[in-house]
Amino acid sequence: MDKTSRVQTGSLIQHLWRGLGPGLVTGAADDDPSGIATHSQIGAQFGFGLSWTFVLSFPLMVVIQEVAAQIGCVTGRGIAHNLRRHYSPWLLRSVVALLLVANIVNLGADLGAMGAALQLLIGGPEQLYTLLFGVVCIVLEVWLSYPRYAAILKWTTLSLFSYVAVVFVAEVPWAEALRSLIIPTIDLNGTSAMAMVAILGTTISPYLFFWQAGQEVEEQHRHHAKPLCVSPKTAGPELARIRLDTIVGMAFSSLVSLAIVFATAATLHAHGVVDIATSAQAAEALRPIAGEFAFALFALGIVGTGLLAVPILAGSAAYAVSEMFGWAGSLDARPNDARAFYATISVATLLGAALNFVGLDPVRALYWAAVVNGLLAAPLMAVMMLIVRNPRVMGRLTVSQSIVIWGWAATAVMAAASLAFFILQ
Repeated sequence: MDKTSRVQTGSLIQHLWRGLGPGLVTGAADDDPSGIATHSQIGAQFGFGLSWTFVLSFPLMVVIQEVAAQIGCVTGRGIAHNLRRHYSPWLLRSVVALLLVANIVNLGADLGAMGAALQLLIGGPEQLYTLLFGVVCIVLEVWLSYPRYAAILKWTTLSLFSYVAVVFVAEVPWAEALRSLIIPTIDLNGTSAMAMVAILGTTISPYLFFWQAGQEVEEQHRHHAKPLCVSPKTAGPELARIRLDTIVGMAFSSLVSLAIVFATAATLHAHGVVDIATSAQAAEALRPIAGEFAFALFALGIVGTGLLAVPILAGSAAYAVSEMFGWAGSLDARPNDARAFYATISVATLLGAALNFVGLDPVRALYWAAVVNGLLAAPLMAVMMLIVRNPRVMGRLTVSQSIVIWGWAATAVMAAASLAFFILQ
C-alpha cells in the first residue's frame, strides 16, 4: 500500500470513529459484566450450539435502538419526557419504577462482578473494591465535562477487544464455530428455551433505550442543534448517522458476545465445565484450561466493561427520573445546576453497591434483573413504536414502514421471550 493510500485509509477510519457515538457506546455497554456472565454460561453449557441466536437477535437490536435514537434526535427529548407529554401518567410512573428496580439490581451485580474480578487479579478485599468502583464511576460522571466524559466512554469500549483476544488464545475450532452461526441447533426443552430467553434479555435491555435517546439529546445540546422535528430539512444526514452508529454499535456488541461464547465453548465446555454463575467465576475457570494470559484478559475485560456499563445504568435511571419530574437533567450541566439529576446517579450507584454488603446472591440478582427487564422491555418497546408513528410527537419524521415492521417484530419476539421466561420457571 503506497503512502497516499495509507493516508486515505487512516483518514477514513478517523472520520468513521468521529461519527460514532451514542450507538457505539450503547452497543458496548450491552456487554456488561452481567451479560458476560450470561454469555459465559451459554458457551459453557451449550458449547457452540446456540451461537445462531446472536445472528437472529442482531437486526432486532439494531431496529429498536434506532427507534430509541430517533425519538431523542427528532423530538429533542428523552423517552420518559415524551411519555409525560403525550401518554398517561400511570404508564410513565410504572415504566420508570420498573426501570429503577432493574437498573439498581443490575448495578449491584455489575459492581460486585468488578470487585470480584479485581480481587482475582491482585487479591485484597472484594467488597472494598466494589465500593471504590462505585465511587469512581460517580466522580467521573458527576465532575467531568460532557465532551470529556463522552470521549472516555467511547475509548472504554476498546476494553471489549480483550474478549476477541481471548478467542485467539483459546484455540477455537473455527469450522464448527462458524457453522453454528448458520445452522441452528434447536433442542425442544426448557433448558434451551430458558437460555434463548436469557440471550434476548441481555441483548435487548430497557436501560439502553433510555440511554441512547438521552445521549442523542445531549449531542444536540452539545452542538447547539435544533430537534429534527423543528428542522426536518436537516434530517437526512442525521438519520443516516444514527443508522450507521447504531449498526456499528450493535454489531460490535454481537461480535463481542459471540467471542465470549466461542471462548468459553472451546475451553470450559470442551473440558466438562458446564455451570458458570458469574463472570468472575468464568474468568477463574479459564485459568487452569486456557492459561494465565486468557484468565487475565477475561478478568480485565470485566473491569473495563463495568466501568463503561455502570455509568450508563445509573445515567439512564437519572434521565428517566429527571424527565418524569421535569427536572433539569444533563451530563453537560454543572453539578449545582442539576442537583437532582446527579443525586439520582449517585444514589442509584450506591444502592447497587450496597446490595453487595447485604448478602447479594449474584445468581439471584441476575434472575430478578431479567424478570424486571422482561416485564418492562416488551411493553416499553410497544410504546416506543407508537411514539415513532405519532405525528403529534415526531412531526413529519415518523419512521418508515420497514422500521415499523421490524420494530413490531422485535417487540413480538421480546414479548414471546418474556412470556416463555415465566412459563418455564
